[in-house]
Amino acid sequence: MIDLYTWPTPNGHKVHIMLEECRLPYAVHPVDIGAGEQFAPGFLAISPNNRIPALRDTDGPDGEPITLFESGAILLYLAGKTGRFMPASVRGKYEVLQWLMFQMASVGPMFGQAGHFRRYAPAPVPYAIERYTNEARRLYGVVDRRLAKTRFIAGARYSIADMAIFPWTRAPERQGVDPAEFPSWRRWFDEIDARPAVRRALRVLEDRQRPSLDDTARANLFGAAQYARRP
Repeated sequence: MIDLYTWPTPNGHKVHIMLEECRLPYAVHPVDIGAGEQFAPGFLAISPNNRIPALRDTDGPDGEPITLFESGAILLYLAGKTGRFMPASVRGKYEVLQWLMFQMASVGPMFGQAGHFRRYAPAPVPYAIERYTNEARRLYGVVDRRLAKTRFIAGARYSIADMAIFPWTRAPERQGVDPAEFPSWRRWFDEIDARPAVRRALRVLEDRQRPSLDDTARANLFGAAQYARRP
């Protein structure tokens, strides 16, 4: 059995999509990051970086339980467990891995910063807004040029690289990006968005999303609570 500790964020949705695509049974354990539940000792024992998602599989390698944190590592684990959404060929595998790393190193951090400074910073920081908005636009361009040449991000077949990038591109306006500038991304996005497993995945904890952040959530996500020393 897979226990998934998660919240409806882009990184959470990556893993929701993979589990739904593979039709793996899993139990959802909400970790309300606005309420500070990511700092609970039980969760930190699984995810020492106090980030969702995290996973516990009672049927891990050699039949022994395994716990994992970091969404990219979880996607790779599930691809290995199921033999799905990762090419068998060495060349194909590294095509997927490079685009997965692109998401982890560039898309997630830069889109996150763009969203933060555009929506959540307590006061406008023009330099930061310009820098991260421009970087988000640049990265959409990288994706768009790639998808002008191939159906999916890592080639002809849908893979965990698509699952990793897709949730981060669901709200380009939050990053200051005009989606009309990127038609190949739009074609790809619409195809992924229409997949039944993706629609199911995006409904996971959908009712728990907050339209705005209160002071407690801001402290837990961006303030003193985030930086407190913990045993």
